[in-house]
Parts: sequence; structure tokens; C-alpha cells
Amino acid sequence: MAWQLTLGRLGVSLHAGLAMVQLILLMLALKVGRREVWLGALAAIAVLALLAWVAALRRRRAITGTATSRIASAAQGYVELHGVGRPLDINPLHSPVSGAACLWYRYQVERRTGDNKWEVVEQDQSHTSFVLDDGSGTCLVDPEGAEIVTRHCRRWNDGSYRYVEWTLQQQDRILVLGNFLTRHPGQGLDAGADLRDLLAEWKQDQAGLLRRFDLDRDGQINAREWELARRLARGHIEQRHRELRQHPELHLVQGAAASLYLISNHEPEQLARRYLGWAVLQLGAFLGAVASLAWWSQRALA
Repeated sequence: MAWQLTLGRLGVSLHAGLAMVQLILLMLALKVGRREVWLGALAAIAVLALLAWVAALRRRRAITGTATSRIASAAQGYVELHGVGRPLDINPLHSPVSGAACLWYRYQVERRTGDNKWEVVEQDQSHTSFVLDDGSGTCLVDPEGAEIVTRHCRRWNDGSYRYVEWTLQQQDRILVLGNFLTRHPGQGLDAGADLRDLLAEWKQDQAGLLRRFDLDRDGQINAREWELARRLARGHIEQRHRELRQHPELHLVQGAAASLYLISNHEPEQLARRYLGWAVLQLGAFLGAVASLAWWSQRALA
């Protein structure tokens, strides 16, 4: 699980990350050309292909084998939900690199070095919950720890910098496979923690922070202006908490240990076909690596 989350933080999906490692191993073997290097690379490719094959089948089985539940009548525990995504409140999340309003973002910034190579200088992703509405009810979706597969990916260059941005957008049809819980909204709310999170989110957008709170236009936020920002943020949190307490109960989807936690704006059938394709591809890679290992072994004995 740790390496899977690391791939997510790097802005690389599980299957793309494994395929990238396999390609690097193959290129290394081709470059060196020695028998022991080929044997080691092929063995590693076979193991990775087997892991990727199992992972792809597991994801396909979770999608096709879990019946879609309605939020209003969903049982507590592992469920599949399918609905429209929207922000938690009237102030939607914005991506720090493009400024686009979204439900979730992940980005990576690279800089061209003097030897014409690219190095990662910044990468991050959001952890703000969003709302899923399937017509029967609504629930909060916590993206923390989820494997997120999205069709929204933007790439652009700006001078010596290269940007990649993945998002889930408002009004996307979103599939969620995760652990469904129902709580009373008055329980577990932490105004202090929510205030710190909101202020930290505002700090990420320095231009927006200055535009909203730099009253004397000196390019800095002084103590009085920061206190104004804190007061406004506290008001937002209090309003959000009041709205939550007006509901008799709060539904939440989050990750659970040893269970796949998947969020995607692909249609379930399309996503299932995609994982089936990955499984077939990785099975082919596994069989090809095993056959190549056998060929190298026979060649060594000849």
C-alpha cells in the first residue's frame, strides 16, 4: 500500500507507474546487454507484471462485483456509489497551478536543468472532501488515501517549467468504491483544525490572499489584515458547521484497511474494460518475460 500511495503523490497511476518501471528495466538490459543483467531485468519485469495483473483483476472485480448502492439506503460498510460531484460549500476548491475550480487536484511542476533534463521541483494534491449526490441523498467523499483515476489531465509548458495537472471537476459523474459510514453531523467537528486547514489552503494562493486582504496594497499581509482573514475564515467554518448540524445525519465515504478505495470520473463499464485491458497487457508481459528467461537460460547451457 505504501508504494501505491507514493506513486499517487508522484502524480503517477498504479499501472502507469509499474509500466514505467518495466520499460526502464528493459531499456537498461538493452543498453548493457550482459546475460546476468538480462536475467535480472526479465525476472523483475515478470514479478512486476504478475503484481500488475493481479491488481488490475482485483480492481475490475471490485467494480463489476459490487452492486451500486443508493446513498439514502446504503448499508454501513464497503459499497459502490455513483453520482454527481459538487463542492462542500459555496467556496469551491481551486488548483494552485491553473486556478481552475475543482473538487480535487493533483499537480507536478518540473524545471528544465542546464543539461536539458527535467527535474521535479514541486508536487502536491488536495485533501478537501467533496459532496456526492445520487438523487436519493448526499454524502461526503474524503479523497485521503484513495486511488483516483480521472479523465481530466492538462499538460503545458511555460518557459523552462513544465506543468501537469489532474482534476476532478464539478458536476462530474463520479464512481466511488469505499467504506460507507453514517454519523451525526454534530459529532467530531473540530473548528480549530478546520480553521487551520482553510487558512493553509488560502496561503497556497498568495495572489488571491493579497487580492482579498492586502487593504493598504503594500504587497504584504500585516497583522491587522491577517486577523481580518482569520475572522473571515472563522465565519466560513462556523457557517459550514451550522449547515452540517442542520442535517439529521451525515453520510461519509472513506478508505478502509485492506480494501480498495477508488474514486473515478470514468463510467463503471469503461473503467472495468480499462482494467481488463491492463490485465491482458500485463499477462502478455509476464508470459513474454518468462519465455525470454527460458531462452536466455537455454542459451547459457548451450
